[in-house]
Amino acid sequence: MIWAGKELLRWISDISSDQIQPNGIDLTVGNIFTLKGSGLLTRQEREIPEYDELESKLNYWYLKQGAYIVRYNEFVRIPNNAVGIVLPRSSLLRMGATIYSALWDSGYEGRGIGLMEVFNPHGIKLGKDARIAQIIFISARSSGKYEGVWKGEK
Repeated sequence: MIWAGKELLRWISDISSDQIQPNGIDLTVGNIFTLKGSGLLTRQEREIPEYDELESKLNYWYLKQGAYIVRYNEFVRIPNNAVGIVLPRSSLLRMGATIYSALWDSGYEGRGIGLMEVFNPHGIKLGKDARIAQIIFISARSSGKYEGVWKGEK
C-alpha cells in the first residue's frame, strides 16, 4: 500500500505545502555535485569518489549533458513499517533529464541524494529549490532497521 502524501508529513521535515502530493512528497534540489574521480565497489571494498559542488549562478544551475549527484533539501526518516522510493517528476523528464535512486530502507534517516542524468543535448537550467523528484512510502514488513554507513547523512 502506498501512503497518502499527508501521512508522510510527520516523517519528512523542511517542506512547504506545495510539496505535498496525493501519494507522496516532492523533493527539492539543495546542492548539485560533479564526480571528481572513479569509484570502487567489490564485496569487501567500497570507495566512493569525491565530489565537487557546483555553485548556482543567479539561483539556478546550467547543467550540460552528463551525470550529477543531487542532495535534497528535505530531511527524511523512513518508518520501520515502510520503504521509500524516489521517482523523477514528470517536468524533469520532459526537459530531458531524470533522477535515479536506490531503495530507502526502513529506519533510514538523512538528507538523501540522487543521481541525476541530463540527456538533453542542449542542457537544462535548474533552479535552486526546484521540485525534481517525489518520494513515496510503501508499507513493508522489515527484518530490522537500516544501520548502514549512510544513516544520518548530511
